[in-house]
Amino acid sequence: MAYRPTKRTEARKAEARERIVAAARELIAHGGFAEARVAAVADRAGVATGTVYRHFDSKAELFAEVFRRVSQGEVDALVEAARNGTQRPAAVRIADGLESFARRAFRAPRLAFALIAEPVDPLIEVERLAFRRAYRDGVAAVIAEGVAAGELPRQDPQLSAAALVGGAAESLVGPLSPTHADRNPEELVGWLRDFSIRSITGREPASVSH
Repeated sequence: MAYRPTKRTEARKAEARERIVAAARELIAHGGFAEARVAAVADRAGVATGTVYRHFDSKAELFAEVFRRVSQGEVDALVEAARNGTQRPAAVRIADGLESFARRAFRAPRLAFALIAEPVDPLIEVERLAFRRAYRDGVAAVIAEGVAAGELPRQDPQLSAAALVGGAAESLVGPLSPTHADRNPEELVGWLRDFSIRSITGREPASVSH
């Protein structure tokens, strides 16, 4: 008779998989992908190393799963902040989205670096590119709304969004980032907001209604 997994065994497998993913996320947030070794993940999850490989064919597949989950949460947070309150000017909503992005990066700088800039396996790089497009498209949609409503000057929404998202990522975690120095995060968030509004409106932030 062929073995048929029961609901209980399937639930145990699913629970073990979730513990593995959670353990990998915690280790990546602490020390990046480079320090999240499979043995450490297994130990933190309370499973054998072989159990990790029963759920994931390789370390890269495990890390890609973590990357997808965490990055989706980050994209959702940025887009929600940018789309919240559609009666407000598009430029303000975009500034809100980038502020949300910045504050989350400040709260978890090592995780932000892992998601945005850390050298990774090609499998994870594919995921990274997909989520970069998602960030861009989320911001571009709001810019397009602003242009259509006459709030923003004529521009290419995807190009402007790519410049804003790419610039924000570089300014927060790249080698040129002023966050590496002893700078006040609140001040930096304010400058990032002002920069985003000037970039897409050509106007001073104080002239854009909230």
